[in-house]
Amino acid sequence: MIVSEVIRKPKLVLVVDDQEINRDALEVILEDDYKIIFASNGEEALEKMHTHEMDLSIVLLDLMMPVMNGFEVLKKVRGDAHLKSIPIIVLTVDKNAELEALKLGAADFITKPFDMPEVILARVSRIIELSEGRQLISAAEYDHLTKLYTRNFFFEYAERLFHYAPEMHMDAIVINIEQFHTINAANGREFGDSVLKVIGNEIRDFLSETEGIASRLEADRFDIYCLHQPDYQVLLDRLQKKANSISQKVRINLRMGVKPWREGVEPVLMFDRARAACNMIRGDYQNPLMVYDEEMSHREIFHQRLVNDLHSATKEHQFQVYYQPKYDIQCSPPRLSSAEALIRWVHPELGMISPGVFVPLFEGNGLISVVDSFVWQEAAKQITVWQEKYGFRLPISVNLSRADVFDPTLVERLSSLVKDNGLDYKDIKLEVTESAYTEKAKELVDMVRLLRELGFEVEMDDFGSGYSSLNMLSEMPIDVLKMDMKFVRNIEFSETDMRLVKLILDIAKYLKLHVVAEGVETRGQYELLKEAGCDLVQGFYFSKPLPPKEFEKLIEKELSIKR
Repeated sequence: MIVSEVIRKPKLVLVVDDQEINRDALEVILEDDYKIIFASNGEEALEKMHTHEMDLSIVLLDLMMPVMNGFEVLKKVRGDAHLKSIPIIVLTVDKNAELEALKLGAADFITKPFDMPEVILARVSRIIELSEGRQLISAAEYDHLTKLYTRNFFFEYAERLFHYAPEMHMDAIVINIEQFHTINAANGREFGDSVLKVIGNEIRDFLSETEGIASRLEADRFDIYCLHQPDYQVLLDRLQKKANSISQKVRINLRMGVKPWREGVEPVLMFDRARAACNMIRGDYQNPLMVYDEEMSHREIFHQRLVNDLHSATKEHQFQVYYQPKYDIQCSPPRLSSAEALIRWVHPELGMISPGVFVPLFEGNGLISVVDSFVWQEAAKQITVWQEKYGFRLPISVNLSRADVFDPTLVERLSSLVKDNGLDYKDIKLEVTESAYTEKAKELVDMVRLLRELGFEVEMDDFGSGYSSLNMLSEMPIDVLKMDMKFVRNIEFSETDMRLVKLILDIAKYLKLHVVAEGVETRGQYELLKEAGCDLVQGFYFSKPLPPKEFEKLIEKELSIKR
């Protein structure tokens, strides 16, 4: 159906009631605005619906009738692909029957006797408008891959359900595909599209069994607004099972956030909270379902407090930069080679706040650049201080987030940082996480290549934590691999893990890259890595992250060894 056909569709109303007095009353109310046809029982109603299915705008259906009652009509219409798009308003004197009728697909209800004509006209007009809006969307504005609603219509429809059917207790569900950008990068866009189609089809099948609507809002995000379900694990398991059937070679993991119905909470806010719940479990493959609760509400308030306090934190130096040393272990004794700058937040009221709390928060809302800039400035100053105090220039690694990479002023900012502090470009090492390379990869690679041409050394952080490290590695402009600590953790006890570490070291050697092993905590790990040819190590075996004054003891120890 094209849009113009929807707009020109005649406003034809079918009134179904076994009582002539009721049919006459509705005719008087509606006749000035609509063309009206009548039926006196359910069987006759179905015949006329089939006859006029292309023209009918709405059906007003009595529930209590002979031959076939309104509930039976609703059930048959719901199962009929040709009729189920025609909206039905039920006519009833029984308040208890309203909810059952709505569950069977009724769009609204009108209470007998018909003593408020303006209300009846308003309800009929609203339901027709909503129905035609749905047809417009299905004709031209649905997501072309999944056939689910687009963002704007989805939220418009959800708002109308919220305001005009408050008795329907609707929950908000957000579903994400873990590492979807990586799946696309590794397997191709066509495969990624097939994943979206399969999941979209299964969501539509689910909605055919209950009341609700759904949308694909972003590349890998699905939103569902549906009647409350007793157990959402059942739905997640159903969707995950379907995802598992797509490919035997590619693992597709889903995660789900749910905000249960609560009186007075509008859909937009419900989906914000469902999304927050879904984001809380990003990467948690053991617990992929999170239901928003009071604890999460308190956490959101806490996070908002952190966002609000960010400006004062930088201005008042509540942030502190700690330094963790990296040691060259291919010499004897190991030599202090460089350090990594790590942020800490000492809040005047909340105390020490873990970077595991505020860093992901600021990464998610784009404010991480403020934190990064603070760290860059402090690290550059610290290099200069130690140079002047000890005659010892120690390169320091700082984080370069995706938000930084796509800042058009990045090159100017970093160049100024180096020049203003009298540094060499190699004094500042730039750490970029492996996962950052998998989305908008070309733009990021181009920027990193430009930074290396200026003279910066680039380290790939958390190497091995993503899906596509090996097949993308040869194309990435980097100088150093920072091997994720999960590889190191069990090398003393697992021959398999040690083999994997040796494989990574061999690949790095072939590509002429240095390797830093993170998370080294024991002498056994240190010795195995040294024997395997690892260049540098970082971890508690040598030192935890230290504030500048304490770090200076390591510099002094290093200088005493050199003497």
